[in-house]
Amino acid sequence: MPRLLPLLTLASALALAAPAPAPKLDTSHQIQPSPLRQKLILEYIHQHYDPSATSINITPKMIVIHWTAISSLQSTLAAFGPDVLSGRDDIQRGGKLNTGAHFLVDRDGTIYKLLDETVMARHTIGLNRIAIGIENVGSGSLTAAQLAANQALVRYLVNKYPIQYLIGHYEYGSFRTSPLWEEKDKTYFTVKSDPGAPFMAALRAGLAGQGIKLKAAP
Repeated sequence: MPRLLPLLTLASALALAAPAPAPKLDTSHQIQPSPLRQKLILEYIHQHYDPSATSINITPKMIVIHWTAISSLQSTLAAFGPDVLSGRDDIQRGGKLNTGAHFLVDRDGTIYKLLDETVMARHTIGLNRIAIGIENVGSGSLTAAQLAANQALVRYLVNKYPIQYLIGHYEYGSFRTSPLWEEKDKTYFTVKSDPGAPFMAALRAGLAGQGIKLKAAP
């Protein structure tokens, strides 16, 4: 038996070091950016971040968790599908690009991949060029299935990209004095409450139990 202990220890270490398996991702609603959407993404980057930019790609350093404030999956998909923003008087002056996210988690925990995570999505003012956005269908009270799905998705993304931060949308204002913040218009800012402090506390606690600790503020 003593001779087996080093082998068991090595096996345990390898298991802990193994990359997190990809959670099941539904790609049936994935958006392949049209020429118009690509043009609008670049226009947004020019307006808010860098007038000389030529790429719509990002290097993810952060994950931002949201809720949709929309009660159903189909209504959320209908809202995110168009290339051009409609409604949303609070952010219309920010450009024509529609809001969106890289992933959408339904109430039953199903994870939909909406956009390649290295393409910029408009989901968090000032941080879009470094942030992967995860939206959760609903508002006020998200489900246990959504919590588990978010934990699995964050764990997967942390193993895939050099992610340093995990924040709720309501926390994004803490980055306004950080070098990571790119917004050129100092008056372009909205106060957010999603996805709520209790959900983020539970998400962080679950991830910490898996050995994943990410910063919440710069």
